[in-house]
Amino acid sequence: MMDECAPKCQMPQGRRHAAGEDPEKRSQILNGAWKIFAQQGFDAASMNNICKAAGVSKGTIYVYFSDKQELLVALVTERRQKFLQEITSLLASHGSTQDRLLATALALGRLMTSDDVVRVQRMVIAVAERMPDLGRQFYDAGAQHFLGLMSNWLCAETQAGRLWTPDPVIAAQHFAELASAGIWRRRLFGHALDAPTHDAIDHVAQEAVRVFIAAYGPHHRPPAPR
Repeated sequence: MMDECAPKCQMPQGRRHAAGEDPEKRSQILNGAWKIFAQQGFDAASMNNICKAAGVSKGTIYVYFSDKQELLVALVTERRQKFLQEITSLLASHGSTQDRLLATALALGRLMTSDDVVRVQRMVIAVAERMPDLGRQFYDAGAQHFLGLMSNWLCAETQAGRLWTPDPVIAAQHFAELASAGIWRRRLFGHALDAPTHDAIDHVAQEAVRVFIAAYGPHHRPPAPR
């Protein structure tokens, strides 16, 4: 008997994939999972409702994901990859160090205050105390990757003489905090119901770069020993 959440279409001829390796099916499942998580939150979401939203059988879901925790981590990882591709491109683009820092601060400010990111963060925070593994996986899949990318770039800029960051890891954390100062926490805790305007994000980004350069500009580099 077909599952009540059976797939609505068959794989076209000539495009067969091994079990759990079809990227389109995986994306279909993730899209359905996101709809349910967004509507119901993590705790209330069930695999039954996710399979209905995705239009696949429960058997199919379990070929790709072992549980809804793994689904949520996969969603965060997928979005992280797109964001890090954007950040990598911005940091590698032409322009001054300040120009690239500003573009990165703008992108980070938009991301951190977006509806999707705020919603996921709230979901994870709500269950992190009793599901600490989920909290760790969420952080590793998102913030940790960004900070690693940023600290590597800051190290390269320091070696090139354009910045002076004795501890690039701490400097990357400072930059992330500056780029979201005054706009992210207000969103996270519901003080601001809507995402900030472009002008508001731009103002925070401009100030973030100004303060960051004041703290980590090349003028802080100690003179070479004689």
